[in-house]
Amino acid sequence: MSGGILSLLMFGVACGVLLFGFPVAFSLAGVGLAFALIGNAMGFFDMALLGSLPSRYFGVMTNELYVAVPLFVFMGIMLEKSRIAEKLLTTMGMLFGSMRAGLGISVVIVGMLLAASTGIVGATVVTMGLLSLPAMQKAGYSPRLSTGVICASGTLGQIIPPSIVLVLLGDILQGAYAEAQRSLGNWAPEPVSVMDLFAGAFIPGLLLVGLYISWVIIQAFIDPKSAPALMEGKRPDGLFREVMHALVPPATLIIAVLGSILMGIATPTESAAFGGVGATVLAAFYRKLSWNVLKVVTRQTVQISAMVFVILLGASIFSLVFRGLGGDHLLEEWLHNLPGGVFGAMLVVMLLMFVMGFFLDFIEIVFVVVPIVGPILLKLGVDPVWLGVMIAVNLQTSFLTPPFGFALFYLRGVAPAVIKTWDIYRGIIPFVMIQLLALCLIAAFPALATWLPGVLFR
Repeated sequence: MSGGILSLLMFGVACGVLLFGFPVAFSLAGVGLAFALIGNAMGFFDMALLGSLPSRYFGVMTNELYVAVPLFVFMGIMLEKSRIAEKLLTTMGMLFGSMRAGLGISVVIVGMLLAASTGIVGATVVTMGLLSLPAMQKAGYSPRLSTGVICASGTLGQIIPPSIVLVLLGDILQGAYAEAQRSLGNWAPEPVSVMDLFAGAFIPGLLLVGLYISWVIIQAFIDPKSAPALMEGKRPDGLFREVMHALVPPATLIIAVLGSILMGIATPTESAAFGGVGATVLAAFYRKLSWNVLKVVTRQTVQISAMVFVILLGASIFSLVFRGLGGDHLLEEWLHNLPGGVFGAMLVVMLLMFVMGFFLDFIEIVFVVVPIVGPILLKLGVDPVWLGVMIAVNLQTSFLTPPFGFALFYLRGVAPAVIKTWDIYRGIIPFVMIQLLALCLIAAFPALATWLPGVLFR
């Protein structure tokens, strides 16, 4: 057995351990250390390589970009717990309520706004499920359409900036791109930043929103009973003022946060800090801010942020041992020899991530898989921004795909018993097809991901 084969065995064991439900960070670190000892005993691994871990951890601690993670998490949870999302959905539903499929369109729009504020799929799906599913049932929507549009809208947090996925992915790709360029002899590569990835994901995110809304409208015309109007006759008096009161403040905050990043006025970390303060001010504006709300928001922010960083530290051990065993060289040789060249390599990597997304969270995939395959693909000439957007949309698709899609389980956990699991599975199929269509469009037309960063930052 060679070190490369041992590294692949380590990867398989790690996936198996995670499937049994063991804590992710400790599973990755434990499996990595165990195979380091095995590799050292077999003469394939030098234990001195583990001496580089302290410097890696210090680099994480001093990386200013990672400060944006807890700040964006705080912003999203504050907007959720202060019930701003509930107010948005209620008023948007009334705005579109007199038209067929109006409530479904409202769910997509509110899902987009929540995605731009939370960036956390689980929180968005659960929030949308609790708020919109009862309203859609009461309006007479078919269970399949209502559950499908809620799950799909909830996963927009994967791709629409500012997204936690894009923050983490951007930092990993930045390092992978620098490594790939150095191996090609370019010691002064043009840097790739999280701002590039935010800009690159903007148009694909809006494309998905448009495709979702189009499908809801098409479905309403094909089967009018599946998406009836919420109300008959004209809209109630004063509705426009109520919509403006519910929509303008959070939309202004989101535009300010995202706009300051895309326009180069502020870094992602600075914008995240502004967003956290702005979300708190909004909660006070809506008279939803209290000591209990602040305590819950702070506690959940610490829990989610701690989870992210502990997984990052565990994944550092895993990836270091994987490389030390020669797994990266084995994968590079394998991908280089695949038929189809760059297309074949991208297709295999995308399929691997798609399947792994069934049973692993996006954080594990970003921290474990991307550092391994990223430099290999980037050496083949793949654009880093395009690669990042493709990965984000791919992971979003795997969140939706039966039988293991995380978004389906999130919704199943809050849906009433009258909604059958089979309804959720069947309802999401059209949206999975839409996701695959979007993935093919981005693959066929890379400018969808690369044009805006080129205009803004080049």
